[in-house]
Amino acid sequence: MTAGGRPVLGVIGGSGLYDFEGLEDARRVEVATPFGTPSDAVLTGRIGGLDVAFLPRHGRGHRLTPSKIDYRANIDALKRLGVTDLVSLSACGSFHEDLAPGTFVVVDQFIDRTFARPKTFFGDGIVAHVSMAHPVCRRLVDALVVAAGQGGAAARRGGTYLAMEGPQFSTLAESNLYRAWGCDVIGMTNMPEAKLAREAEICYATVAMVTDYDCWHPHHGHVQVADILAVLRDNAAKGLAMVRRLAEGFGARPSPCPHGCDRVLDAAIITPRAAWDPAATARLSAVMARVAGTGGA
Repeated sequence: MTAGGRPVLGVIGGSGLYDFEGLEDARRVEVATPFGTPSDAVLTGRIGGLDVAFLPRHGRGHRLTPSKIDYRANIDALKRLGVTDLVSLSACGSFHEDLAPGTFVVVDQFIDRTFARPKTFFGDGIVAHVSMAHPVCRRLVDALVVAAGQGGAAARRGGTYLAMEGPQFSTLAESNLYRAWGCDVIGMTNMPEAKLAREAEICYATVAMVTDYDCWHPHHGHVQVADILAVLRDNAAKGLAMVRRLAEGFGARPSPCPHGCDRVLDAAIITPRAAWDPAATARLSAVMARVAGTGGA
C-alpha cells in the first residue's frame, strides 16, 4: 500500500473483531518491524477510493492476551503502510448505568494503569517527550460521532477510559475505586496504543464498545466471558458499519490535522539531531519518517 500523500485509514479490531469483510482488492500483508512481530498480517484494501488497513489486535483466533500484544510492532507496521488516521475498536466495561451494553463511547481521555508493556518508541539514542494532554484526535472523534449517528448507533462523545493490565477482570474494590475517580469505561488494550500512535504522528481515536458493567453493578453480578461474547457479536457488526460510513466521507477531512497530531514530533524530540544515534535513527525510520526524512523505509 502506498499512500502518496493521501489519507490512509487504519482500523485496529479488538475482541470479537478479527476480520473486515467486503474491502475492495483485499489482501493480507506481512509487515516486518524493528520492534517485533505485529499481532497478525495486516488486511489492506479500499472502501470507495480510500485505502484501508485493518489489524486484529489479538490476532485471528484471539491468540494474544492484552499483556502479550506487541503494541510497538502494531503501530510501527501501520505507519509503514502509510496509515494517517487510526480508529481503535475496543470491547470495554461500563462504570455507569446509562452506558449499557451495546453503547459506544468515543472516548477523549485515558488513565493508564498498565505496567508490563513497553510504552515508547524512543530512548537508547533518541529521546522524545510527546504531549498526551489531549490523547485523541478531536477531528477524528467528531467524524466518528457523526458516522455513528448516521447509523442510529447509541454513541456518546467523550469519556475517560481506564486501561488496566489484565488479563483478569477487576476486583469489586478496584471497580468502585475507578468509578470514584470519574472513569466511564474500562479496558485492557488502549494503552500504550494511544501513546505510541501519538509518537508515530498518527491521528488516533477510540470507540469503546460496551459489553458489560464490570463488577460494580449490584444487579448484574460479575463479568462472564459468555455474556460478553453475546454482546460482542452485535457490537462488531455495528462497529464495522460505523467505520464504513466514516470512510465514505473521509475525503472531506481537513488536512493537515488542525490539532497537530501529524506534527507532534516538532516539539517533542529533545536530542539534538547531530547527536542522534544511527542505530536509533534506523529503528525509528517509520515512526519519525517526516522529521528524519527517511520516508518510512
